[in-house]
Amino acid sequence: MGNGWHEWPLMIFTVLGQCVVGGFIVLAVALLKGDVHSETQQRIVRVMFGLWVLMGIGFIASMLHLGTPVRALNSLNRVGSSALSNEIASGSLFFAVGGIGWLLAMAGKLPQGARQLWLIATALLGVVFVWMMVRVYNTIDTVPTWYTLWTPLSFFLTLLIGGPLLGYLLLRIVGVEGWAMRLLPVITLLALVASMVVVVMQGSELASIHSSVQQASALVPDYGALMAWRVAALVLAVVCWVGPQLKGHYPAIPLLSLAFVLVLVGEMIGRGVFYGLHMTVGMAVAG
Repeated sequence: MGNGWHEWPLMIFTVLGQCVVGGFIVLAVALLKGDVHSETQQRIVRVMFGLWVLMGIGFIASMLHLGTPVRALNSLNRVGSSALSNEIASGSLFFAVGGIGWLLAMAGKLPQGARQLWLIATALLGVVFVWMMVRVYNTIDTVPTWYTLWTPLSFFLTLLIGGPLLGYLLLRIVGVEGWAMRLLPVITLLALVASMVVVVMQGSELASIHSSVQQASALVPDYGALMAWRVAALVLAVVCWVGPQLKGHYPAIPLLSLAFVLVLVGEMIGRGVFYGLHMTVGMAVAG
Protein backbone atom coordinates (compact mmCIF):
# COMPACT_ATOMS: atom_id res chain seq x y z
CA MET A 1 0.00 0.00 0.00
CA GLY A 2 1.18 3.55 -0.65
CA ASN A 3 0.60 6.72 -2.56
CA GLY A 4 3.05 6.20 -5.41
CA TRP A 5 5.51 8.92 -4.35
CA HIS A 6 8.39 6.45 -4.74
CA GLU A 7 7.78 6.73 -8.50
CA TRP A 8 8.51 10.46 -8.47
CA PRO A 9 10.82 10.27 -11.55
CA LEU A 10 7.97 8.83 -13.61
CA MET A 11 5.54 11.35 -12.14
CA ILE A 12 7.80 14.20 -13.27
CA PHE A 13 8.46 12.65 -16.69
CA THR A 14 4.84 11.92 -17.58
CA VAL A 15 3.28 15.11 -16.20
CA LEU A 16 5.92 17.45 -17.68
CA GLY A 17 5.88 15.55 -20.98
CA GLN A 18 2.11 15.88 -21.33
CA CYS A 19 2.14 19.57 -20.37
CA VAL A 20 4.97 20.30 -22.83
CA VAL A 21 3.13 18.58 -25.68
CA GLY A 22 0.00 20.61 -24.92
CA GLY A 23 2.03 23.82 -24.62
CA PHE A 24 3.78 23.19 -27.92
CA ILE A 25 0.46 22.63 -29.69
CA VAL A 26 -0.78 26.00 -28.38
CA LEU A 27 2.34 27.82 -29.62
CA ALA A 28 2.23 25.95 -32.92
CA VAL A 29 -1.37 27.02 -33.52
CA ALA A 30 -0.43 30.62 -32.70
CA LEU A 31 2.36 30.50 -35.30
CA LEU A 32 0.30 28.66 -37.92
CA LYS A 33 -2.58 31.15 -37.73
CA GLY A 34 -0.55 33.51 -39.90
CA ASP A 35 -1.98 36.73 -38.43
CA VAL A 36 0.92 37.30 -36.04
CA HIS A 37 3.56 39.87 -36.96
CA SER A 38 6.88 38.33 -38.05
CA GLU A 39 8.72 39.94 -35.13
CA THR A 40 6.17 38.50 -32.70
CA GLN A 41 6.46 35.11 -34.40
CA GLN A 42 10.18 35.11 -33.73
CA ARG A 43 9.57 36.01 -30.08
CA ILE A 44 7.15 33.06 -29.84
CA VAL A 45 9.82 30.78 -31.28
CA ARG A 46 12.34 32.17 -28.79
CA VAL A 47 10.12 31.52 -25.78
CA MET A 48 9.73 27.88 -26.84
CA PHE A 49 13.04 27.41 -25.08
CA GLY A 50 10.98 27.03 -21.89
CA LEU A 51 9.28 23.95 -23.35
CA TRP A 52 12.58 22.25 -24.12
CA VAL A 53 13.92 23.02 -20.65
CA LEU A 54 10.88 21.35 -19.07
CA MET A 55 11.15 18.40 -21.47
CA GLY A 56 14.84 18.06 -20.63
CA ILE A 57 13.99 17.95 -16.92
CA GLY A 58 11.44 15.25 -17.68
CA PHE A 59 13.95 13.10 -19.55
CA ILE A 60 16.56 13.52 -16.80
CA ALA A 61 13.94 12.29 -14.32
CA SER A 62 13.14 9.30 -16.54
CA MET A 63 16.84 8.34 -16.65
CA LEU A 64 16.96 8.48 -12.86
CA HIS A 65 14.12 5.97 -12.83
CA LEU A 66 16.03 3.66 -15.17
CA GLY A 67 19.13 3.90 -13.01
CA THR A 68 21.81 4.84 -15.56
CA PRO A 69 21.90 6.48 -19.02
CA VAL A 70 23.20 3.16 -20.39
CA ARG A 71 20.00 1.42 -19.34
CA ALA A 72 18.04 4.21 -21.05
CA LEU A 73 19.86 3.46 -24.30
CA ASN A 74 19.35 -0.29 -23.87
CA SER A 75 15.62 0.30 -23.44
CA LEU A 76 15.50 1.34 -27.10
CA ASN A 77 16.55 -2.14 -28.23
CA ARG A 78 12.95 -3.34 -28.54
CA VAL A 79 11.30 -0.50 -30.43
CA GLY A 80 8.17 -1.84 -32.07
CA SER A 81 7.69 -4.74 -29.67
CA SER A 82 8.04 -3.08 -26.25
CA ALA A 83 5.69 -0.36 -25.02
CA LEU A 84 8.48 1.12 -22.88
CA SER A 85 10.87 1.26 -25.84
CA ASN A 86 8.16 2.86 -27.97
CA GLU A 87 7.53 5.48 -25.28
CA ILE A 88 11.18 6.45 -25.00
CA ALA A 89 11.68 6.39 -28.77
CA SER A 90 8.61 8.53 -29.49
CA GLY A 91 9.53 10.96 -26.72
CA SER A 92 13.09 11.23 -28.00
CA LEU A 93 11.82 11.81 -31.54
CA PHE A 94 9.44 14.54 -30.35
CA PHE A 95 12.26 16.16 -28.37
CA ALA A 96 14.78 15.87 -31.22
CA VAL A 97 12.53 17.08 -34.06
CA GLY A 98 11.14 19.86 -31.89
CA GLY A 99 14.55 20.93 -30.59
CA ILE A 100 16.43 20.80 -33.89
CA GLY A 101 13.61 22.64 -35.67
CA TRP A 102 13.65 25.24 -32.90
CA LEU A 103 17.40 25.79 -33.30
CA LEU A 104 17.01 26.21 -37.06
CA ALA A 105 14.09 28.61 -36.59
CA MET A 106 16.09 30.60 -34.05
CA ALA A 107 18.96 30.87 -36.52
CA GLY A 108 16.61 31.98 -39.30
CA LYS A 109 17.43 28.87 -41.34
CA LEU A 110 13.88 27.59 -41.56
CA PRO A 111 11.81 28.93 -44.49
CA GLN A 112 8.11 29.56 -43.91
CA GLY A 113 6.98 26.34 -45.59
CA ALA A 114 9.51 24.25 -43.69
CA ARG A 115 8.53 25.98 -40.45
CA GLN A 116 4.89 25.03 -40.93
CA LEU A 117 5.88 21.43 -41.66
CA TRP A 118 8.08 21.40 -38.54
CA LEU A 119 5.27 22.73 -36.33
CA ILE A 120 2.69 20.24 -37.61
CA ALA A 121 5.09 17.27 -37.53
CA THR A 122 6.28 18.05 -33.99
CA ALA A 123 2.72 18.51 -32.71
CA LEU A 124 1.72 15.14 -34.20
CA LEU A 125 4.81 13.49 -32.74
CA GLY A 126 3.84 14.95 -29.37
CA VAL A 127 0.38 13.37 -29.52
CA VAL A 128 1.98 10.04 -30.49
CA PHE A 129 4.36 10.42 -27.54
CA VAL A 130 1.49 10.83 -25.09
CA TRP A 131 -0.33 7.86 -26.63
CA MET A 132 2.80 5.74 -26.23
CA MET A 133 2.90 6.76 -22.56
CA VAL A 134 -0.65 5.46 -22.26
CA ARG A 135 0.31 2.18 -23.92
CA VAL A 136 3.02 1.50 -21.32
CA TYR A 137 0.34 1.17 -18.65
CA ASN A 138 -2.91 0.49 -20.48
CA THR A 139 -1.88 -2.76 -22.17
CA ILE A 140 -1.06 -4.72 -18.99
CA ASP A 141 -4.20 -6.75 -18.38
CA THR A 142 -2.71 -8.17 -15.17
CA VAL A 143 -2.86 -4.67 -13.63
CA PRO A 144 -6.64 -4.10 -13.59
CA THR A 145 -6.36 -0.66 -11.97
CA TRP A 146 -4.42 0.59 -15.03
CA TYR A 147 -6.13 -1.59 -17.64
CA THR A 148 -9.13 0.76 -17.82
CA LEU A 149 -10.50 3.68 -19.81
CA TRP A 150 -9.40 6.03 -17.03
CA THR A 151 -5.69 5.69 -17.87
CA PRO A 152 -5.80 7.22 -21.39
CA LEU A 153 -8.39 9.75 -20.27
CA SER A 154 -6.25 10.87 -17.33
CA PHE A 155 -3.08 11.22 -19.42
CA PHE A 156 -4.72 13.23 -22.19
CA LEU A 157 -6.68 15.34 -19.71
CA THR A 158 -3.35 16.36 -18.14
CA LEU A 159 -2.32 17.54 -21.62
CA LEU A 160 -5.56 19.55 -21.90
CA ILE A 161 -5.32 20.97 -18.36
CA GLY A 162 -1.64 21.91 -18.22
CA GLY A 163 -0.88 22.47 -21.91
CA PRO A 164 -3.19 25.44 -22.56
CA LEU A 165 -2.02 27.19 -19.38
CA LEU A 166 1.66 26.64 -20.19
CA GLY A 167 1.12 27.87 -23.75
CA TYR A 168 -0.85 30.88 -22.50
CA LEU A 169 1.91 31.75 -20.02
CA LEU A 170 4.60 31.65 -22.71
CA LEU A 171 2.48 33.69 -25.13
CA ARG A 172 1.86 36.33 -22.46
CA ILE A 173 5.60 36.53 -21.78
CA VAL A 174 6.08 37.72 -25.37
CA GLY A 175 3.03 40.00 -25.24
CA VAL A 176 0.56 38.11 -27.40
CA GLU A 177 -3.07 39.13 -26.91
CA GLY A 178 -6.33 38.54 -28.75
CA TRP A 179 -9.70 36.83 -28.51
CA ALA A 180 -8.23 33.38 -29.23
CA MET A 181 -6.29 33.58 -25.95
CA ARG A 182 -9.62 33.58 -24.11
CA LEU A 183 -10.41 30.13 -25.51
CA LEU A 184 -7.49 28.51 -23.72
CA PRO A 185 -8.89 28.76 -20.18
CA VAL A 186 -12.17 27.36 -21.48
CA ILE A 187 -10.32 24.27 -22.74
CA THR A 188 -8.61 23.81 -19.39
CA LEU A 189 -11.86 24.37 -17.48
CA LEU A 190 -13.72 21.76 -19.56
CA ALA A 191 -10.82 19.32 -19.13
CA LEU A 192 -10.89 19.94 -15.38
CA VAL A 193 -14.61 19.15 -15.22
CA ALA A 194 -14.00 15.97 -17.23
CA SER A 195 -11.12 15.07 -14.90
CA MET A 196 -13.38 15.44 -11.86
CA VAL A 197 -15.86 13.04 -13.47
CA VAL A 198 -13.01 10.57 -14.06
CA VAL A 199 -12.00 10.81 -10.39
CA VAL A 200 -15.54 9.97 -9.24
CA MET A 201 -15.99 7.14 -11.75
CA GLN A 202 -12.60 5.63 -11.02
CA GLY A 203 -13.15 5.89 -7.27
CA SER A 204 -16.44 4.02 -7.50
CA GLU A 205 -14.88 1.35 -9.72
CA LEU A 206 -12.02 0.59 -7.31
CA ALA A 207 -14.40 -1.15 -4.92
CA SER A 208 -15.12 -3.78 -7.57
CA ILE A 209 -11.46 -4.52 -8.41
CA HIS A 210 -9.68 -7.11 -6.27
CA SER A 211 -7.45 -10.14 -6.33
CA SER A 212 -7.26 -13.05 -3.90
CA VAL A 213 -5.00 -10.99 -1.63
CA GLN A 214 -5.65 -7.35 -2.49
CA GLN A 215 -8.54 -4.92 -2.65
CA ALA A 216 -7.89 -2.04 -5.06
CA SER A 217 -9.63 0.48 -2.82
CA ALA A 218 -7.13 -0.35 -0.05
CA LEU A 219 -4.06 0.43 -2.19
CA VAL A 220 -4.40 4.18 -1.61
CA PRO A 221 -6.52 4.56 1.54
CA ASP A 222 -6.46 8.35 1.21
CA TYR A 223 -7.69 8.29 -2.41
CA GLY A 224 -10.59 10.65 -1.70
CA ALA A 225 -8.57 13.14 0.32
CA LEU A 226 -5.66 13.19 -2.15
CA MET A 227 -7.97 13.70 -5.10
CA ALA A 228 -9.75 16.48 -3.21
CA TRP A 229 -6.40 18.25 -2.72
CA ARG A 230 -5.64 17.71 -6.41
CA VAL A 231 -8.92 19.25 -7.51
CA ALA A 232 -8.47 22.14 -5.06
CA ALA A 233 -5.04 22.95 -6.53
CA LEU A 234 -6.40 22.82 -10.09
CA VAL A 235 -9.44 24.95 -9.27
CA LEU A 236 -7.23 27.53 -7.58
CA ALA A 237 -5.01 27.57 -10.66
CA VAL A 238 -8.00 28.28 -12.90
CA VAL A 239 -9.16 31.04 -10.54
CA CYS A 240 -5.72 32.68 -10.73
CA TRP A 241 -5.91 32.46 -14.50
CA VAL A 242 -9.51 33.48 -15.14
CA GLY A 243 -10.12 35.89 -12.24
CA PRO A 244 -8.27 38.88 -13.74
CA GLN A 245 -9.91 38.28 -17.12
CA LEU A 246 -13.34 38.56 -15.55
CA LYS A 247 -12.28 42.05 -14.49
CA GLY A 248 -11.31 42.90 -18.06
CA HIS A 249 -7.54 42.55 -18.06
CA TYR A 250 -4.93 39.89 -18.67
CA PRO A 251 -3.45 38.09 -15.65
CA ALA A 252 0.06 39.14 -14.66
CA ILE A 253 2.90 36.77 -15.55
CA PRO A 254 3.75 36.02 -11.86
CA LEU A 255 0.12 35.04 -11.27
CA LEU A 256 0.13 32.83 -14.35
CA SER A 257 3.37 31.25 -13.16
CA LEU A 258 1.73 30.50 -9.81
CA ALA A 259 -1.23 29.00 -11.65
CA PHE A 260 1.05 26.69 -13.63
CA VAL A 261 2.88 25.61 -10.46
CA LEU A 262 -0.50 24.80 -8.91
CA VAL A 263 -1.39 22.72 -11.97
CA LEU A 264 1.87 20.82 -11.64
CA VAL A 265 1.18 20.21 -7.95
CA GLY A 266 -2.34 18.98 -8.67
CA GLU A 267 -1.31 16.71 -11.52
CA MET A 268 1.64 15.33 -9.54
CA ILE A 269 -0.77 14.37 -6.75
CA GLY A 270 -3.04 12.67 -9.27
CA ARG A 271 -0.13 10.86 -10.92
CA GLY A 272 1.16 9.75 -7.52
CA VAL A 273 -2.24 8.19 -6.83
CA PHE A 274 -2.08 6.53 -10.26
CA TYR A 275 1.21 4.81 -9.44
CA GLY A 276 0.00 4.00 -5.95
CA LEU A 277 -2.87 2.03 -7.50
CA HIS A 278 -0.52 -0.49 -9.08
CA MET A 279 -1.61 -4.05 -8.34
CA THR A 280 -1.41 -7.42 -10.07
CA VAL A 281 -3.83 -10.30 -10.32
CA GLY A 282 -3.10 -14.00 -10.74
CA MET A 283 0.48 -15.18 -11.02
CA ALA A 284 1.54 -12.70 -13.71
CA VAL A 285 3.86 -9.84 -12.84
CA ALA A 286 3.70 -6.55 -14.75
CA GLY A 287 6.93 -5.63 -16.48
